[in-house]
Amino acid sequence: MIGPVNDARRAWLGLAVLVLPALLASMDLSVLFMAAPWLSADLAPSGTQLLWIMDVYGFLIAGLLITMGSLGDRIGRRRLLLLGAGAFGGASVLAAYASTPEMLIAARALLGVGGAVLAPSTLALIRSMFPDDRSRRTAIGIWTGAFTGGVAIGPIVGGLLLEQFWWGSVFLINVPVMLLLLVVGPMLLPESRDPRPGRFDVLSALLSLAAVLPVVYGVKEVAAHALGVVPALAVLGGCVFAVLFVRRQLRLADPMIDIRLLRSRGFGAALGAQTVIVLASAGMGYLAVQFLQLVLGLRPFVAALWMLPTIAGTVIGIGLATALVRTVRPALVVGAGTAVAAAGFALVGMVGTESSVLAVMSAYTVLTFGTGMVAPLAIDLIVTTAPPERAGAAAAVGETGAEFGGAVGIAVLGTVATAVYRDEITGALPAALPPDVAEAATGTLGGAVAAARQLPDPAPVLTIAGDAFVSGFTTAAMLAATLLTVAAVVVTARLWGVRQGETPAPV
Repeated sequence: MIGPVNDARRAWLGLAVLVLPALLASMDLSVLFMAAPWLSADLAPSGTQLLWIMDVYGFLIAGLLITMGSLGDRIGRRRLLLLGAGAFGGASVLAAYASTPEMLIAARALLGVGGAVLAPSTLALIRSMFPDDRSRRTAIGIWTGAFTGGVAIGPIVGGLLLEQFWWGSVFLINVPVMLLLLVVGPMLLPESRDPRPGRFDVLSALLSLAAVLPVVYGVKEVAAHALGVVPALAVLGGCVFAVLFVRRQLRLADPMIDIRLLRSRGFGAALGAQTVIVLASAGMGYLAVQFLQLVLGLRPFVAALWMLPTIAGTVIGIGLATALVRTVRPALVVGAGTAVAAAGFALVGMVGTESSVLAVMSAYTVLTFGTGMVAPLAIDLIVTTAPPERAGAAAAVGETGAEFGGAVGIAVLGTVATAVYRDEITGALPAALPPDVAEAATGTLGGAVAAARQLPDPAPVLTIAGDAFVSGFTTAAMLAATLLTVAAVVVTARLWGVRQGETPAPV
């Protein structure tokens, strides 16, 4: 095993390599946002299938990250990263050429498996490459900018590609980047692993999957179809498996996750802040891109350009937080960032069909500025709380929170918006519409736009569908604003005794 990197130049070059999988893993949460209207027209997915296409990637990452983080601690984080690069590239090709909704859902699931292999290695390697606090915080800030910025960059890249190519092209961009990682990764990245890893516990891996996936499925089904027997049993079953997983980790000499980390104020509160902020942001990003294209009528390229200020908001937020935390309590910085994000969501919740694109994106930039303030500090606290030999598993817990939050955010906020949309559009459409047009229009806004183009006068259907979508969009935004307002208070209180660079004492 190669030890921590001492050559500063090699370490920073290695960081540039690690930014690539972080960027692409988060981009793939959102890159399809821009392509949703084209998917609706080409593959004709149902509303539920479209949501599965969007979020099955995040679900599989959330379910597998813990296992893959522990596996990286044992077999080597660089080795796992390179294995993930190959899997991610291959799954991207399959997704690009999917010809049915079912095929695309399956390909996105395989991408999630590849993403789960990629993700936990990056943060764990950063910890070994940058042992001193100042350079590590800077490196994590850069990594965070890539990871959080990827969610915003995804729609931009998607919009640019859709101007010239078909929707599958948004996946093919992964292939050359993964090939580059496979070539330069072995030259620039050190290998690191737990020197005393113990036995890999297959039962713990299975229990972690059985805990995460049913809960995510149940939450999604409840959000989409209201409470029923099957989703309730799924959530209950997932909770039972979660209890069994926790009890097993507490008994094992070499646990997959050190559950005791959750007793730390810094770790628990940072994990909660990161999960909530990503949950709200990912769910709103999915809806905002549709709003720009289908309600305001922007072409993909123009919509992509209007997303650029949101990236600037994230970068400025990260820079401000990194500077403030040197003299200000992390509790105040993270709490203030969460509150600013909540204000941004509230502003988004005030838009309407007559709002200008400048007003909409100004509100959205306030949102991303707040998330930028929260993300780097939360990630740094998560990574530095764990002992170095458990870095992969701890990073995996942090990224599991982010991916779980992203997937649940798309599912919950997306389905809340869809439920409001269906409720408002049902009965409002002209009675003389052909049944197939009416059915398409009540499913998704993309379906309504595609169906309306078949009519001699599409304006009435487009107006009704646009109004219904805006009602769902603003309802979801206000729900996110409420959630983050509560989170800002709780996180500030929980982090109050924590100082940057210190390992928080257990509660």
